[in-house]
Amino acid sequence: MNVEPEIHREVIEQSKRGSARDQYVLYHAYSKAMFNICYRMMGNREEAEDMLQESFTDAFRRLESYRYEATFGAWLKRIVVNHCINEIKRKKADLMYFEDMHLFQQRTEEEDELPEVSVPMIRKAMEALPNGSKMIFSLYLLEGMDHGEISQILGVSESNSKSQYMRAKQRVREILKEVVYEN
Repeated sequence: MNVEPEIHREVIEQSKRGSARDQYVLYHAYSKAMFNICYRMMGNREEAEDMLQESFTDAFRRLESYRYEATFGAWLKRIVVNHCINEIKRKKADLMYFEDMHLFQQRTEEEDELPEVSVPMIRKAMEALPNGSKMIFSLYLLEGMDHGEISQILGVSESNSKSQYMRAKQRVREILKEVVYEN
C-alpha cells in the first residue's frame, strides 16, 4: 500500500533519531487535532490533556515502528483513540449490548426531521449518552471509523457496534427534539 508522500518525512526521521526539536515540531503540528479527539472521547479537558500527553509519549517511544504505510496523522490518531478507549475501559465503562438491530432500523420520515440545531447542542446531547454509546457514536460519526474497526478496537461484534450507534443516534435525536421544542 503506497500512500502519498509524507510531508513531515524529514521531521519524522529526525524524531526517530531522538531530536527533541523535531519531536516538538510534530507535537505542534498534530496536538490540536489529537486533543480534539481526546476531548470528544473523554468528555473533559483534564482527562483529554492526560490522554494527549500519554499518546504522544507512546507515539515517540514507538516511532521506530512507523513505516509510512499510512499518513503520520492516521498512525498517531490510532494511538490516541486506543489510549482513550483503554482508559475508558479501565474505568469500566459499561457497554449495553443489543443484538436485535432490527429494533432500530424501523424509522419513519418524521424521525429524520429535526429543526436546525447547532454543533454545541449536539455535543451537549452527546454528553447525556452512556459512556459506551457515546464512545461508539464518537468513533463512527466524528472520527470516521467504520463498524468493523470499532468492533475490533472495543472487542464487540460488528452488529453490536451498529446497534449501539443506532441507539445513540436515536437518543441524541430525542434529546435534541426535547431541547428544540422546549424553546
